[in-house]
Amino acid sequence: MRNVFLVVLALAVFFVLGVSCQQEEAESSQFDNLVQQPVNPNGDSELALLMRAMVEEAERIKAQIAAGEPVTITLDHEKILTAHATEPEKAASAEFKTFAATYLQAIEALKAATPVESAVIYDEMISSCMGCHQMLCPGPMMRIKKLW
Repeated sequence: MRNVFLVVLALAVFFVLGVSCQQEEAESSQFDNLVQQPVNPNGDSELALLMRAMVEEAERIKAQIAAGEPVTITLDHEKILTAHATEPEKAASAEFKTFAATYLQAIEALKAATPVESAVIYDEMISSCMGCHQMLCPGPMMRIKKLW
């Protein structure tokens, strides 16, 4: 009788633990689905997607500079001038075009820079991003600050 009681108790414990683990996996799966949804509920513009890729590249460049490695540029940054924006009137403004030109000059300078020169040019590049976002689209400023 005692053995039957222990078997039933053991089965009950395994059942409870199994259900608990399944619930945690389901909750984790629901969280992952939320994270993978677009940032903008109406869809992301080409420019927004490009700028997110630019942030990822900037993070990689920052790591290359910190390691004393040559900087590699993999994105087509020129698309900043033609990518469809969430607010096209802002991307068509003279201010945006000026900041974009400054940014593109920094990218070209980074391509030709020595590892020692790269840190200063990188900071100038991030400053151009910050200046544009201060004037036209302040939302991403906290993320840009993390790039310094």
